[in-house]
Amino acid sequence: MDSGFTFDWGAAFGSLPYLIKGIPYTLLISFGGLAIGFVIGIIFGLLSINKNRLLRWPATAYIEVFRGTPILVQVLFIFYGLPDIVGGPINALTAGIAAIALNSGAYISEVVRGGVQSIDSGQSEAGLSLGLTRNQTFWSIIWPQALRRMIPPLGNQAIVSIKDTSLFSVIGVGELVRQGQVYIATTFTAFEVYFMVALLYLAITLTLSLLLRIVERRGIAST
Repeated sequence: MDSGFTFDWGAAFGSLPYLIKGIPYTLLISFGGLAIGFVIGIIFGLLSINKNRLLRWPATAYIEVFRGTPILVQVLFIFYGLPDIVGGPINALTAGIAAIALNSGAYISEVVRGGVQSIDSGQSEAGLSLGLTRNQTFWSIIWPQALRRMIPPLGNQAIVSIKDTSLFSVIGVGELVRQGQVYIATTFTAFEVYFMVALLYLAITLTLSLLLRIVERRGIAST
């Protein structure tokens, strides 16, 4: 059956000025959250391989909770649930950044753990034999090698986090999807607008992938 649908390129390109307004919010939430998540990931990733159970178990619990629950539930809990505890509203942008930070932090923790444990134990023994302390051995020998191996999975996590921001329209954050929804409400051109939203997300993630490949190649070349 002929639906009579014709793609309206005018509506698609006409939505761009409105959609572009959402890109700064998408990038701010993504990279702001990832920056915090990277710090969280280093801390909890190292704690998760600590021999002290009192340090290892809480770190493992955090990782499992945030990896085992949907990020949409997490941001809803932060935005709607936490105000009941703190006694005041939480800004939607703050809630989005916090959700990305906590969620990505859990995944980055596993990346850090895997990266560190992938380094041969002989590297540590070599550092100690040179008279270095365990801390000096770790940060001077183990960590630089582990960090190079972490680049691909960290890049993948960055791309996932960028796409996760599309869920935050439910709390009113003015990112790409939210801007698209507002525009659709007045123009009724859902197909064209969401098509452009998808293209903009694709442009962002492909650009990031390209940059990560360059960084990865330079890292390999410097070894």
